[in-house]
Amino acid sequence: MKSWSLSELLGGLHDDIQQRLTTARKTLAHPGTKGDASEGVWLEMLQTYLPQRYRAMKGHVVDSNGDFSDQIDVLVFDRQYSPFIFQYQGQGIIPAESVYGAFEAKQSITAEQVRYAEAKLASVRKLHRTSLPIPTASGLLPPKPLHHIIGGLLTVESDWDTPLGKPLLDALKAGHANGRLDLGCVAVHGIFSCDSDGCHTASLQNKAATTFLFEFISRLQACATMPMIDVRAYAKWLVT
Repeated sequence: MKSWSLSELLGGLHDDIQQRLTTARKTLAHPGTKGDASEGVWLEMLQTYLPQRYRAMKGHVVDSNGDFSDQIDVLVFDRQYSPFIFQYQGQGIIPAESVYGAFEAKQSITAEQVRYAEAKLASVRKLHRTSLPIPTASGLLPPKPLHHIIGGLLTVESDWDTPLGKPLLDALKAGHANGRLDLGCVAVHGIFSCDSDGCHTASLQNKAATTFLFEFISRLQACATMPMIDVRAYAKWLVT
């Protein structure tokens, strides 16, 4: 009887993700259909393997001032403490305080796609977020500092001859701080990441999808719990 192998289990997860992304890229002719299929693969992976306190969906982010982000392919947000969310036909409207991560999903990574993803991410990070004092049995605790919203780009392949080499690093370093891509996956080749000092690194990985998933979960753990949202700041938009 064959014994269990964690390495094979994780490898199988990556192979499944890469195969489905590659199939969508090679077999679907319509760009919109191809894009929707790829987004669906990434969303399904996150919905399946992230801890249940998190949710992942496509949608927009809104703040208590009534401002909205651009449409984001993959939003990861808190569902344990978030008091509300609007969802219709697969599209979500998520309060800014609840968002932990925002990713664009594309077929291939290029300098243009890096800039595009940065602009989308900046539209999320610029939104206003509330954070109220936290009541406890010992009294009020100070408001939780706002966590950094993790942002990135998820693709199947790379258009560069050196998939994760200098052209990618140059493109990442050239971006604006508010749109900085923290973490990304090029499923066929590997992952790239950024630390708090803005130093980007890229590494070839045989199991890029699972490597990305574990690194993202680790960064989510560092964010801890979402801030205490000021629900009354949103309630002012109710029409009486």
